[in-house]
Amino acid sequence: MRHTGQAGLAARVARIAMALAIGMAVGMTGACGSEPETPSTATNQPAASEEKSANSGKQSAEPSEQPTNSATVVPLHVKGAKLLDEQNHPRQLRGVSTHGIAWFPQYVNAELFGNLKREWGINTVRLAMYTGEEGGYTTNGNKEELRKLVHQGVDAAIKQDLYVIVDWHTLSDNNPLASVDAAKRFFDEMSHDYAGKPNVIYEICNEPNGTTWAQVKQYAEQIIPVIRANDKNALILVGTPNWCQNIGEAEADPITGAGNLMYTMHFYAAEHHEELRNAMVSAVENGFPVFVSEFGLTQASGDGAIDTASAQAWLNAMDEHDISYVIWNLSNKNEGSALFVTGETRNPQTSDLSAEAKWYRGYLKQHATEANR
Repeated sequence: MRHTGQAGLAARVARIAMALAIGMAVGMTGACGSEPETPSTATNQPAASEEKSANSGKQSAEPSEQPTNSATVVPLHVKGAKLLDEQNHPRQLRGVSTHGIAWFPQYVNAELFGNLKREWGINTVRLAMYTGEEGGYTTNGNKEELRKLVHQGVDAAIKQDLYVIVDWHTLSDNNPLASVDAAKRFFDEMSHDYAGKPNVIYEICNEPNGTTWAQVKQYAEQIIPVIRANDKNALILVGTPNWCQNIGEAEADPITGAGNLMYTMHFYAAEHHEELRNAMVSAVENGFPVFVSEFGLTQASGDGAIDTASAQAWLNAMDEHDISYVIWNLSNKNEGSALFVTGETRNPQTSDLSAEAKWYRGYLKQHATEANR
């Protein structure tokens, strides 16, 4: 999750400081932007209203068919702004993201993924592996155990016939170049082990911030060839500056010669509104491939009341333009963007769901016919 601007960053730092102290007692820390503040048995606060190319050119694909959200995983490729299947029909991915898997590993399981596919209608799961935070892959986390957990999540998603995003979740480490060598080794292993699996998508940096697009591009141009050496067709997602909000900087200077790339944008509906949404739509209408690999209904902190009116406007725009999206987050952390309010991690019922989860599940169900037409 994002905090934007100095005020947001200060809030994030304060939340991290508090969470680290508590996290030491419970053996886990982190949230997309802040660490868990309570053990995994904490309950969420229900809210009443309401917190990441094949062609980076400007030509747009003009398929004759409507987008599909078919349950069957097929190879995907990028043309202009569109994500397409082998018949060049638009394919829209709709899914859920884990919280940091180091802190909420219990949500990484095939039974839960299958339930979300059947009961919600998702077709994608994102595995968020933090890198720079406490317990992160490039700090003091157990690299071997984290790699095993990513493998577990990928295998669980494949078992359930889902797409799965392997997310190198940079955040407090700001500039992804800081861990480029570790990222190379990680993505070399993953892309080797899952070469040719159309389920697997690689998100090579979560939310660059306090850095420039030139630096992010330099990082991406080192990581992409590592993946391509093992899997020439895998879909790769590249983060954009300012917590994945400055999509225009990437649009003005796209990565060339790599194939099957999309660029990530993130939003939190209670904080981000028409201006950012218009930037997303403008980029896509210009033929630039955008993938919303993370969004929420709360403030960018991940907490607070959900804004369903703003969320409705965002999802309507993404559906209209065939933009894929993934909601934050699979956990029962005590904050508004957590999808669960109980410790259920296998077959959640309505009573286990937060306000954000109930709204999102309802939206997916309501729009399932349109998504599958």
